[in-house]
Amino acid sequence: MLNWIITFFLLAVVAAILGFGGLAGTFAEIAKFLAVVFIVLFVASLIYNLVSGRNIRPPG
Repeated sequence: MLNWIITFFLLAVVAAILGFGGLAGTFAEIAKFLAVVFIVLFVASLIYNLVSGRNIRPPG
């Protein structure tokens, strides 16, 4: 999901440089929305792991 946020942010910057203001705003809004979704899912994941008492171990 972070890859999508970075992609839309970069598209917004390129569109702004090229003078496409409306398109740049749209890409920026999409990036903001995805960032909020990412943060909400991340916090929910942390809370779930704290409540369930499970330890996440990396494979290996």
